[in-house]
Amino acid sequence: MTDPTETPAWKALEKQCTAIAPIRELVDHDRSEYRTVLAGIEVDFSRQRIDLTGWQMLKELVDQCDVAQLRDRMLSGAHINTTEERAVLHTALRLPRDSKLFVDGIDVVREVHDVLDRMAILAENVRNGTWRGFSGERITSVVNIGIGGSDLGPVMAYQALLAYSDQSIAMHFVSNVDPTDLVETLKVCDPQTTLFIIASKTFTTTETISNAQQARDWVLADYPQQDHGGVVAQHFIALSTNAQFVADFGIDPVNMFGFWDWVGGRYSMDSAIGLSTMIAIGPKNFYDMLNGFHAVDLNFANEPWESNVAMQMGALAVWNRDFLKIETTAVLPYSQYLSRFPAYLQQLTMESNGKSVRVDGESVEYETGAIYWGEPGTNGQHSFYQLLHQGTSVVACDIIVIARAQRELGVQQDVLVANALAQASVLSLGISANQLADSGVPTQLIPHKVMPGNRPVSVILCSELTPYTLGVLVALYEHSTFVQGAIWGINSFDQWGVELGKKVATGISQSFADSTQVQKFDASTQYSINRYLDLRQ
Repeated sequence: MTDPTETPAWKALEKQCTAIAPIRELVDHDRSEYRTVLAGIEVDFSRQRIDLTGWQMLKELVDQCDVAQLRDRMLSGAHINTTEERAVLHTALRLPRDSKLFVDGIDVVREVHDVLDRMAILAENVRNGTWRGFSGERITSVVNIGIGGSDLGPVMAYQALLAYSDQSIAMHFVSNVDPTDLVETLKVCDPQTTLFIIASKTFTTTETISNAQQARDWVLADYPQQDHGGVVAQHFIALSTNAQFVADFGIDPVNMFGFWDWVGGRYSMDSAIGLSTMIAIGPKNFYDMLNGFHAVDLNFANEPWESNVAMQMGALAVWNRDFLKIETTAVLPYSQYLSRFPAYLQQLTMESNGKSVRVDGESVEYETGAIYWGEPGTNGQHSFYQLLHQGTSVVACDIIVIARAQRELGVQQDVLVANALAQASVLSLGISANQLADSGVPTQLIPHKVMPGNRPVSVILCSELTPYTLGVLVALYEHSTFVQGAIWGINSFDQWGVELGKKVATGISQSFADSTQVQKFDASTQYSINRYLDLRQ
């Protein structure tokens, strides 16, 4: 196991970061080597605070940390998720049908396409009205019940591809166990025309199954004298691998769509978890999205550093986090359709790389996992951009620009893109006191208007937001996340911090029903439990 801090490249980068020029000086030179076009998307790193010497050192760091070797092991199906003894094969979800990949004796490609084919049949049946509710009514609402990766991906994709969706079918997403989430959703649905998709690999996820049970009761209340088994079978579908629990719930296992333990939840939007997406946009568009994912997979698997965009993206993220000491990255999509993209990336990046222990069990002695967050432009400009420009914390920014709007309205798209490019310029270049003085700003106001700039910015420019483009964007961040984890020597594919919280929550839930269990917890938690029980009366 390579300690990245012991590599010659890491040590060289530590020296290099102290001598790096401000961005405004770097961009005075040709920076074309920091721009790459991949699958119709231009990724521009020219506003990152790095020079050619540092760029070459980053390449050497990737080499010395054996990132390519770990990548190849991942793509071949090796069990690189060592704490759970699992392969990591989300890339297999978008392999073409004629590809060959056997893992643990299983023909992975055949299994993936068997599920995709069944998904396509069901999606078309819902879209064309062949699948109907128990009363014979056509399905007009689909409610996806899941949480984490079983919710964030589908929600993000539906919002991103709304222009491609069948508007005759209303799509809803319920994730929070807070009763408000489900109650408010059901207010706009009809039990006779609603299809529920229950997304839980084990079919035991507390939040998801609790919501699913309430949804089942809601539907059955409309059919008090009918065969409840038949009603559930027509209004519920499962995305799971637990056939027995699915059947016990009342869902026909024929309508269960499985996935595999080598698909992590945050990497699952292109698996059966994407069934709601396929129903919304149709199988053809869903396959176009898979093709976008695969285009990036090919680039990541085969291209050298100079044209391997995800490799560069991940290495730059390490440079910003460990050498420039930038703790957060703001993802700023200048597209309302991508309004949920930052939230999706929060789970992808922070659940993956929010680790302080290396694969070998040793504690890390360097920074990992930046905080990812963001909002769509131009909304963010009128809230948190003030901190981005003049705050005491430097934030790296990814600005995503869509050239052609799906919905043209006067010159508004030009105004939107002008704002995006202006922010990229001001964040990276800033404005100095001399420039302000030269422009006639009163002396007493100059200190208040100085913008230090020097905020690293990546600009990702897409011609249009299509299913293919969305696949490209998501895959870029997936592989960038992998590269960061590989350099840091951590396991990007487990999430034990999440699991502990679930376990403790189960114990607290039990104490609500049995007060003798309260004594199992620390004094502060005992107090909070008792106060909650008092206030609940």
